[in-house]
Amino acid sequence: MKKENIQVAFTMQGIKTEQFAIFEDHYAPKKGTGLGTELQFKLDHKNKQIGVFLGFEFLQGKKIFLKIQVSCHFKIEESSWNNFIQKAEAKLVVPKGFLAHLAMITTGTTRGVLFAKTESTPFSKFIVPTLNVAEMITENTSFDMIIES
Repeated sequence: MKKENIQVAFTMQGIKTEQFAIFEDHYAPKKGTGLGTELQFKLDHKNKQIGVFLGFEFLQGKKIFLKIQVSCHFKIEESSWNNFIQKAEAKLVVPKGFLAHLAMITTGTTRGVLFAKTESTPFSKFIVPTLNVAEMITENTSFDMIIES
């Protein structure tokens, strides 16, 4: 990849709630809570899409009382996709700044989905916090190319 600050043309193609659960019996209102976070990127080579899967677990002790995972799917315009291709290594290398941008969009989306699902319940006070996704994505991400026959 020649430049770090390349322009990437993309559109959001879909949003999916992958997981959602409330375990009321694991929650005690007067206890402190913790938060676990998971971030994954998945590729759909054929459709030139990147899926961002973001999950949160709200915990008390080691018990999860609220869990959500949302995925956002982004279609990358063909010329932008082709800029990611490293033919010599048979890799698709996506810049960390672009992945951080997609992760930030997914974070906001997850925040909204969580609010919609917990609205008018005691769990609506649990909000996905602001995250510095740049700290979570420290380097460009390389994916193996799938060669179609």
